Amino acid sequence: MIRRVAEPIFVEHAADPRLDDFRDLTVADRRPDRPGGRGAVVAEGVVVVRRMLTSPYPVRAILGVAARVDDLRANLSTMDVPAYVVTPQVMSDAVGFHLNRGVLAVADRPVPPPIGDLLTGDRLLILEGVNDHENLGALFRNAAALGTDAVLLGDRCSDPLYRRSVRVSMGHVLGVPFATMPRWPADLAAVRAAGLFVMALTPQAGATPLAAFDPAAHRRVALLVGAEGPGLSVAALAAADVRVRIPMAAGVDSLNVATAAAIASYHLGLA
Repeated sequence: MIRRVAEPIFVEHAADPRLDDFRDLTVADRRPDRPGGRGAVVAEGVVVVRRMLTSPYPVRAILGVAARVDDLRANLSTMDVPAYVVTPQVMSDAVGFHLNRGVLAVADRPVPPPIGDLLTGDRLLILEGVNDHENLGALFRNAAALGTDAVLLGDRCSDPLYRRSVRVSMGHVLGVPFATMPRWPADLAAVRAAGLFVMALTPQAGATPLAAFDPAAHRRVALLVGAEGPGLSVAALAAADVRVRIPMAAGVDSLNVATAAAIASYHLGLA
């Protein structure tokens, strides 16, 4: 039977064991294979917490100041999730830093699916070497906005469920399916075998201008992008069906990776 949460739970001390899920989040929200990581997924701010509450991720608890928890009352009214209300000082002492957004939620980390389960969509985004958490979050936000079916993480990508990535994605990382490609770049062969046309985005002068690429020519496309700076590896570029570039003004050699992926995705007709 679902327990309806009518009233928040007031907690006066940071040492209260009921706040253990939120303790020392500077390290605790890392993957469990990292030092200090507990493997929790942390949502920060009312908008992101609300998306977590409506996602498949099993939420364990909410922690926030009274006003922000009250903002979530309608979402919590039919959920069996404890909502702990604290003062700003107690919250800072518990989590280990000052939190401007005033509310957090913690959920269990699911086991990611094998990549084969995500190769049925018409539009995929594949990342190589994207190790900046803010870029990763922005890529997931763009993927959600532009209709990407799934994101595949290749070699040297950061954890998309790290708190900063979740926050920058505005919680959309919790709704876009993703999986890790353990054999890189060999797993790109599986993408092509599934019938997807692999389009590598690169600033190289010899690549095809994006406007010259006809999206109607390929019903199913996987967009492949690399990290800012090094871009895609030679091996990843070699595994693609085509190399495409976004022409830029003189003196500018590249775009932010999330911006470039958004432009290319829109051209492919994901919106």
